[in-house]
Amino acid sequence: MTQFHAGKRSPVTLALAILLLAAAAPPAGAAVTGDTVVLSWNDLGMHCMNRLHAVLSVLPPYNNLIAQVVHRGDAANLPQLVTTGVTLEYSVPGNTYSVGKTDFWTYDQALFGVDLPPNVGLTGKGLTGVFDPAGDHFKAEGIPVTPYTDAAPTVESPYQNALVIARDLQGAELARSRPVIPVSTEITCVTSGCHSSEQAILNAHEREEGFDPNARPVLCAGCHASPALGTVGIAEAGYLSFRIHDQHQFLDEEMPGPAGCNMCHPGPQTQCLRGTMATDFGMVCQDCHGDLQQVAGSIEHQGRIPWLNEPACRTCHTAQYGEPVGQLYRFSTGHGGLMCSACHGSPHAIFPSREAADNVNNIDLQGHAGTLRDCTVCHGVVPAGPGPHGYHPGTTGVVDLQLDTGAGRLEIYPSPLRRGASATIMARGARGEAGRLLVFDARGHTIRLLQATAGSDGTVTASWDGRDGRGQDVADGVYLLKWDDGERTASGKVVYLR
Repeated sequence: MTQFHAGKRSPVTLALAILLLAAAAPPAGAAVTGDTVVLSWNDLGMHCMNRLHAVLSVLPPYNNLIAQVVHRGDAANLPQLVTTGVTLEYSVPGNTYSVGKTDFWTYDQALFGVDLPPNVGLTGKGLTGVFDPAGDHFKAEGIPVTPYTDAAPTVESPYQNALVIARDLQGAELARSRPVIPVSTEITCVTSGCHSSEQAILNAHEREEGFDPNARPVLCAGCHASPALGTVGIAEAGYLSFRIHDQHQFLDEEMPGPAGCNMCHPGPQTQCLRGTMATDFGMVCQDCHGDLQQVAGSIEHQGRIPWLNEPACRTCHTAQYGEPVGQLYRFSTGHGGLMCSACHGSPHAIFPSREAADNVNNIDLQGHAGTLRDCTVCHGVVPAGPGPHGYHPGTTGVVDLQLDTGAGRLEIYPSPLRRGASATIMARGARGEAGRLLVFDARGHTIRLLQATAGSDGTVTASWDGRDGRGQDVADGVYLLKWDDGERTASGKVVYLR
């Protein structure tokens, strides 16, 4: 066991061993009652798969669960991360088989060159099994779960809960956890209503590198590199992410916002963007990722590697609350060495989530949904020292320094801003893009993402009415604003008085 301290995530390798459990899954989760706490989550917030693979395959059944085990502290001892002396089992209650719910195992040899046992995925994991140690955490990668339960094998249920049980080396149960294991088949170009058939897509494909539309099944990532699957593809073919986003740029005009994204990213029914950023603060996919043109352009012109170079929380939440530069949120650790997702949830499903299944774990642990903020869950007591992110109630000025250093100045008027009025914010010297304009309170909490407009004269303008992302009046005080278009930044502050 290691004492709570901030640490870095160790590299994770794929596990090739499989242990199928014969016992039935134990009953559902329970609140913390002993000295061990299991925190578990899905790495991406959503995994996708094709249900049918006979013609073409974008993604196979492949889901990941991550967990950390904590030995609870008390008034005299800090909590400890447990990395040895325990085993973690996983299962998906009510979802015990995948063969027949998808035809993947009929075409696994043709697509991936392996003849897998029934209900076993590409990493050797089944629908029940054990986690693999991965440094400061445990990981079960490649679980071949489908969005179809045994009770309703033709009705998609994208938000199912897995069951994770920690046991000591003698097999006694120590604790359990119920993470969501999300998966959807709403990625097919046919069910979205865009294409008449998968064969029609292949027939319309350019005949590059001797491509044969009749040599089925086709693994798209076989030619178009996909870091998600670890394929290098053919260099001239480009990343699959680039080709898809580039070819569908017209949706930026025809279906702006999440509606266009949901045509491929699950989906009209699944609506995988479901966390508090969307439901409580009105953010949409484009606020973090940009539109399709920007997603494709960042790969083609800026060398971005899809899946490995993605939006950062620190862009909006500043360095005090965000992940280290160059490191993805899903790989980052924070307070006591806990991974960020352990307390805040998975990307696209940041707590609290619209979907009840996402909130189950934290309700079990602390009695309510939302960020895991009850210190007693891990500490056993309320500590006297600083909490996550070095936060001390009443601290001010941290963000003020961050915004002013090396930044240009925003023109903001009027200031003070009084209730019922709006302030105009202007940045000069822009490169023709509206960029991102954020409002923070003095403690560094992001209050609002403002919609800005770029003018032909190199100015960017926006307005703020003194309301937060929920539409509520903010409290009296000083608010800090930061604008960034990727090359230039500017900052300023406004006093709000009700």
